Amino acid sequence: MATTSIADIIVPEIWVPYMQERTTQKSALFQSGIIEQSETYDDLITKGANTANMPFFKDLSGRSQGLSEDIPLNPKKIGTGGDVCVIQRRGDAWSSSDLAKALSGADPADAIAELVSDYWVRDMQTTLLCILKGVFGSTAMAAEHVRNLAIEAGATATEDNLISSGGVLDAFKLMGDKLDAFAGIAMHGDIYWELEKQDVIEFLAPSGQNDQPIRTYKGKMVIVDDTMPKVPGTTSGFKYTTYLFGMDTIAYGEGTPMGEFGEDISVETDRDILAGKGYLTNRRHFTMHPKGVKWKGILAGATPTDAELEAAASWERVFEKKNVPIAALVTNG
Repeated sequence: MATTSIADIIVPEIWVPYMQERTTQKSALFQSGIIEQSETYDDLITKGANTANMPFFKDLSGRSQGLSEDIPLNPKKIGTGGDVCVIQRRGDAWSSSDLAKALSGADPADAIAELVSDYWVRDMQTTLLCILKGVFGSTAMAAEHVRNLAIEAGATATEDNLISSGGVLDAFKLMGDKLDAFAGIAMHGDIYWELEKQDVIEFLAPSGQNDQPIRTYKGKMVIVDDTMPKVPGTTSGFKYTTYLFGMDTIAYGEGTPMGEFGEDISVETDRDILAGKGYLTNRRHFTMHPKGVKWKGILAGATPTDAELEAAASWERVFEKKNVPIAALVTNG
């Protein structure tokens, strides 16, 4: 009886766009509106460099000038600045034994796409969390975008050190008079259930008949994921970081990995005839960049490591504070 091989069912030009679309559909970060994907960012990936420059005009400042018949207006310069994103080049490979259950199904191509898209949702979120750790450790971000209520002896934390309405409002206040700066709030499951105990989570009716209710807190969409930072206190207990995001705060672009002769190598299949195994390789080139916080790190290789992304020295805020609507709230629970 003939067996189904990976090469038989994976048609790259059909499978790759479908898998990428499923990754976007499954990601709460994409669906929340926090991440903006556009052709502008896609185009940055095609240049072949490890980083991409994104010049911008600075806000106009100062007072207007009084009009006079005798004194002409004095032209002012429009300031410019430069944002820089780093290109992520990542990939992975799986054998037919890893995908055995999917291959045995009625629609193996779809089943494998589901497995791989789940993998990339988790992996890209890990990448973003590495970036955020570095970003919020950088000088201006640590000083002006972080509200830290936690203590190192988390086991003896009081209400002042825990998630609360007042603490979250203090984090909102970091954006000053930009009252609607934030659209989403991403938290660890422990933090979410603490808010549920406080009976402050609200649910919005979804637009689709079969969609799940949308969780909100203080009008912000709630994203719950246990990969959000939870680190031990120096003495006892834990410290949790909850992130607040504005709409379209994270720029996302994706390009096509190209081989030695200009061929698309996003997905490749192969078979080891001696071992009787098939292989699936999936590569992705993308950028995931907090707008207004410039990458200035030094790469040891062709793509940044997690440690390089997490380094505070790799990042520098180049937008004005209120034009970077992201914040971190650190609590003991």
